[in-house]
Amino acid sequence: MGCPLNLWGTTEVTRSPLPGDRDADVVIVGAGYTGLWTAYYLAKADPSLRIVVLEKETVGFGASGRNGGWCSALFPASAQKLAGLPGSSREAAIEMHRAMQASVNEVGLVSAAEGIDCDYHKGGTIVLARSQAQLARARAEVAEAHEWGPGDLRFLEADEVEAQVRATKVLGATFTPHCAVIHPGKLVRGLAAVVERLGVTIHEQTPVSAIERGRAVTPYGVVRADVVVRATEGFTPALRGEGRAVAPVYSLVVATEPLDDATWDRIGLADQPSFSDHRHLIIYGQRTADGRLVFGGRGAPYHFRSRVRPAYDEEPRVFAKLQATLRDLFGLKDVQFTHAWGGALGVPRDWCASVGLDGGLGWAGGYVGDGVSTTNLAGRTLTDLILRRETALTRLPWVGHHSRNWEPEPFRWLGINAGLRAMTLADTEERLTGRNSQIARLMAPLLGH
Repeated sequence: MGCPLNLWGTTEVTRSPLPGDRDADVVIVGAGYTGLWTAYYLAKADPSLRIVVLEKETVGFGASGRNGGWCSALFPASAQKLAGLPGSSREAAIEMHRAMQASVNEVGLVSAAEGIDCDYHKGGTIVLARSQAQLARARAEVAEAHEWGPGDLRFLEADEVEAQVRATKVLGATFTPHCAVIHPGKLVRGLAAVVERLGVTIHEQTPVSAIERGRAVTPYGVVRADVVVRATEGFTPALRGEGRAVAPVYSLVVATEPLDDATWDRIGLADQPSFSDHRHLIIYGQRTADGRLVFGGRGAPYHFRSRVRPAYDEEPRVFAKLQATLRDLFGLKDVQFTHAWGGALGVPRDWCASVGLDGGLGWAGGYVGDGVSTTNLAGRTLTDLILRRETALTRLPWVGHHSRNWEPEPFRWLGINAGLRAMTLADTEERLTGRNSQIARLMAPLLGH
């Protein structure tokens, strides 16, 4: 397989570590999308604020620079779950859905306004149904979406699907216009440059060992601030006292060589919709601006005690499975794969992302892989909370939500890996029986549905 290479590139160390103790108005821990969007909106709202961002590695080192490039309106918890949160309602869940849709557009608008060339293209998302069980699930999803939202999720018959994408075994699909594809590396690096122009200070190679009221503690000094924001997503368990807050679960990605025009004529995807299918073990793909297929999915194991290490980015078995799945999806035979990489995403115990501010401690995360646009919403919401502005964003149901901790080990390791295995078995069950999986039905309450 060779060493994994991240198609989106990596950020070299260009910013100095924290030189010692310092004071700030806001200190943000983590220079990924959450931290940088928060810094951006705060700096735009109040240029006088002293904002410091601390990053253990380099800008975009985590999921922000490793994801599959979907800027979607997906939220990890279902509308029904959101409506059932304390103080929430059906109307609040619908408002959350609308806020997510607006966030997809906001990422594109800010990128254009600030000159961030991140290959943003809004072509929607098409999710294929390739078995009778998947077809039934697709129709049910559309019906549920019409009960809870503005009715923008459509069912496509097989001939309608072919007009957008020509995949194998297609019986139908769902389509939503609320998704754009991006180049994640260009977005995170461009956003970092913008916030620095706005006066924000970013220190790389500065690990934070503890977040406390009024301060962030590092080996090089303490940053004291009225507000401390945790924006660490899958790396959160490394912080003191946060070992069970989220579970770092790995998602892996492969990319092809640039494909020729004849191949694209056969595949379609001319308007660059992001694509997936209705299987249980998540897959996701996009056609990039330079004519490649980027394709990712779950299946890599969760590592004991929430460990996150560079060695875990490489899982040859999963890379091979992703390549085989993509070949099967589009009937590809001779295409070459040039890149393979991975990284950890943050999964809260109830699969519900959250954002909040309590006594000067702010946080956002638990996106379960749906973070590209959700981080933008988090940044705007944290800005309103920090500036004590009561807005429509601060009334959304995820604000102030606290997921309970994950179970201690070894139960966490056993449960998460059993769940991953169950999704694989559910897909196998459906292939063999042609009916909706009973395994998946039993697992649904554990996955935020």
